[in-house]
Amino acid sequence: MANEGVVDDGDDDDLVTVLTAVGPRLRALRRARGTTLARLSAATGISASTLSRLESGQRRPTLELLLPLARAHGVPLDELVGAPATGDPRVHPRPFTRQGNTYIPLTRYLGGLHAYKIIMPARRAADNARPGQQVHEGHEWLYVLSGRLWLALGEHDLILAGGEAAEFDTRVPHGFANAGERPVEFLSLFGAQGERMHVRARPADGR
Repeated sequence: MANEGVVDDGDDDDLVTVLTAVGPRLRALRRARGTTLARLSAATGISASTLSRLESGQRRPTLELLLPLARAHGVPLDELVGAPATGDPRVHPRPFTRQGNTYIPLTRYLGGLHAYKIIMPARRAADNARPGQQVHEGHEWLYVLSGRLWLALGEHDLILAGGEAAEFDTRVPHGFANAGERPVEFLSLFGAQGERMHVRARPADGR
């Protein structure tokens, strides 16, 4: 029988993993929102040097530091510390950046649907170019959380606002861009083998 009060080494490893991921996550969120350290410092009351050390991993994140940062970024605290959206406490999905956009994985499985929260920074005033398009196998479903998303789908151009969704076969040429002057945040569910979501609009008995 294990002694009470003894912390397992695996728990220590999990804690280190979570804390190590906080810095890159903070940096990715700040850059996605086009915010400088100076502006974030003014909004949170945390010095710019402390914010810089947090993002680089040189300062250990504490609740007193993370709470004002979560409020400033408009995200739940568990998103900063990597609490999994999968329901599996062993999973700590890490955000990554691709072509200036921040991707936050919401699933960890190799097969089936892949879910991401994507944050696109504000569009530059002079950038009115149509999004570049790509074609590949699969099926995608989008839901815009905030901002305005430009979806170039085949020959059509759609502007999706918060609360609007789109679904399409990714064999159709498609591309995305920010259609507004502030960051756009949206959810993407992608099935590489053509998997689709199953949506129930109402109970099967019609009630």
